[in-house]
Amino acid sequence: MDDTIGFPDPGLDLSDGFKPHTSHWGVFSARNGAAGLEVRAYAGDPDPNGIIDNFPGALRHQARIAQPAIRRGWLERGPGPDDRRGRDEFVSVSWEKALDLLGDELMRIRDTRGPGAVFGGSYGWSSAGRLHHAQSQVHRFLNIAMGGYVRSVNSYSSGASSVLLPQIMAGYEDITKRNVTWEQIAAETEIVLAFGGMALKNSMVAGGSISKHVERGAMEAARKRGCEFILMSPLRDDLPVEAGAEWMTCIPGTDTALMLGIVHTLVSEALHDQAFLDRYTEGWPVFLRYLTGESDGQAKDAAWAAAICGVDANTIHTLARRLAGKRALITVSHSLQRAEHGEQPVWMGMVLAAALGQIGLPGGGYAYSLGAIGYYGRRVNDVPGPTLGQGRNGVRDFIPVARIADMLLNPGSTYRYNGETRTYPDIRLVYWAGGNPFHHHQDINRLRKAFAKVDTLVVHELAWTATARHADIVLPSTMTLEREDIGYSTNDPLMVAMHRIAEPFGLARDDYDIFANLADRLGAREPFTEGRTSREWLEHLYEPTRVSLAKRGLEAPSFEEFWQRGSLVVPQQPDDGGRLRSFREDPVAHALPTPSGRIEIYSAKIAGHGDADCPGHPVWLEKSDMPKPGAPCFLVANQPVTRLHSQLDFGGHSLAAKHRGREVARMNPRDADARGIKDGDIIRLFNQRGACLAAVNVTDGIAPGVVQLPTGAWYDPMDPEDEAPLCVHGNPNVLTRDIGTSSFAQGCTGQLTTVEVEKFTGNLPPIRAFDPV
Repeated sequence: MDDTIGFPDPGLDLSDGFKPHTSHWGVFSARNGAAGLEVRAYAGDPDPNGIIDNFPGALRHQARIAQPAIRRGWLERGPGPDDRRGRDEFVSVSWEKALDLLGDELMRIRDTRGPGAVFGGSYGWSSAGRLHHAQSQVHRFLNIAMGGYVRSVNSYSSGASSVLLPQIMAGYEDITKRNVTWEQIAAETEIVLAFGGMALKNSMVAGGSISKHVERGAMEAARKRGCEFILMSPLRDDLPVEAGAEWMTCIPGTDTALMLGIVHTLVSEALHDQAFLDRYTEGWPVFLRYLTGESDGQAKDAAWAAAICGVDANTIHTLARRLAGKRALITVSHSLQRAEHGEQPVWMGMVLAAALGQIGLPGGGYAYSLGAIGYYGRRVNDVPGPTLGQGRNGVRDFIPVARIADMLLNPGSTYRYNGETRTYPDIRLVYWAGGNPFHHHQDINRLRKAFAKVDTLVVHELAWTATARHADIVLPSTMTLEREDIGYSTNDPLMVAMHRIAEPFGLARDDYDIFANLADRLGAREPFTEGRTSREWLEHLYEPTRVSLAKRGLEAPSFEEFWQRGSLVVPQQPDDGGRLRSFREDPVAHALPTPSGRIEIYSAKIAGHGDADCPGHPVWLEKSDMPKPGAPCFLVANQPVTRLHSQLDFGGHSLAAKHRGREVARMNPRDADARGIKDGDIIRLFNQRGACLAAVNVTDGIAPGVVQLPTGAWYDPMDPEDEAPLCVHGNPNVLTRDIGTSSFAQGCTGQLTTVEVEKFTGNLPPIRAFDPV
């Protein structure tokens, strides 16, 4: 990557009235006129993401929220627990009334309960813009105007790994963002063993802006050079066809056993790198006693692994031999740790890479979650980007993000997390902006009961999502196309001036303006706004980048120049392998931030917690949710292809992929034939927690015994008055389990559960998820 800057970027076409903009799924330009909204992909992107085509149909869709609304029960009876949330009607009100009522409620909570009774949820992707990023805005507001809030930590995507990896290897970003890059894979890697794959639908999106999608090209270049890709997943398309991957399947959730069998073969055939283990790792002898069966009487050899994972012993032996002595890269996807005992495959994947001795080498070693998101496997920018300060949170309490229903249902009860026994706070008000827990969270019927417990649920939203429909106060917010911002990611060199493309829908307002007016009612307008308008904030946030460029003697355009030209390419750091490369080169001078300073195959610290479901080294632990009578199939609830999570599910690109209005599930012909199901049928998926309808695609691209239904279809209960209504649209989270990965990390387990499937033969209910309220 060139380390100079230049603007305007030649790939950003601003002719014919098109203006620059960006999103989590790609940079683009757009114009809004008599023909409606038109979007044009960034010409510099070698593999543009079609999700930008959700914008035209979404901009003025009937699902948009036109004005503030208050749930009738809350408006008439005031705050308090209420199981009518999600069942009640809404009353449209003026902005003045909505803000006055909310301001009074916030003051009541602050003055009688304190900020520790407020949960600032707002978990979600929100906007690619750095000012109008809803999480940053709501957290800044709660810190400044309320004195703080109970926060969440970690993420639904990586809840187990983000707690584990810093304690056994290095910081999470050291392993995901500053480690093995796509450039290295294209040039150096000889063999990739991808547990859970590296699906392009995941790497096509990024937490901030993304200008070039390089993953497909990098894998194709590596394959043409002779690199072998081996995919271990129940889904064939978890690697793109360009990788030319050899597809293997194991029983879902058994990857840890398979890895143990591979490592046992390496050791028994003296193919492991003992010198690397001796110099760079901690606790190998302890783990080895478990591997060989000395500590528990059971050797974790290939025959043992085969009986658990369904991959025959000879194949396991062959895998080990193919990896040994090569520039081998082990990847483990987010999906493996979004399941019961999710810490174990993350840890064991690291042990496998260590046994091969490849960690720290270009294109080799361990790249956790490579391909899970667009800014992993890329270089890091070398100048600061725009960052909105969030103030100081006066409340120290927090919960792991996936434990929100537990917290609301069980205030005052205790739970284990990261070696501590903690207590759930008593939350009376939940403030949500920029996220949709009815997408992220598991066991929606349980979540509905949880939200019924609070006094007030406040939601900023651009459309009538299920979360908005369960709220008490709904404030309409603008879509990214309706405001100005700066698009930026720490691992993408293109900073984008996000021009306003369209006027706000109805009475929608920017989150910043909403919070500024609320802060005024709470006596905190000046500290919150610092006297700046939105445009003045953009200038202020851009300034650190300009100053850094100027100090380096690089061209440093003024904000107005940047804004008029539309983009700015910033310098990036060298592709030097980061902390793991430095550690390999000198493990003493560049010790890792673990207790031993080395890679911890055995962690005395984690062992000291005494949690049986996450001991001191990776182990195989039996799962409690396996196929059984009544739920004989695995359900994989993974990320969708045509949208980011649940965002703009009503957009044209997302709707076009549905069948008869429903989300599409996939199942193997063997399973379909056994149930009299044919391609295109409507099916009912069900278990003891709930049920949903979906269309079905019968395909041999999915392993037998597995059904796949992506997340993100908006929850659409057939009868909201029921306690466990049928979701007619295809939201798999009516089926998933709301339990933690373990008492160590308490991560999300939404990727994997068990279900039964049958052909639906009744009258097909209408889809009402996108109807206005």
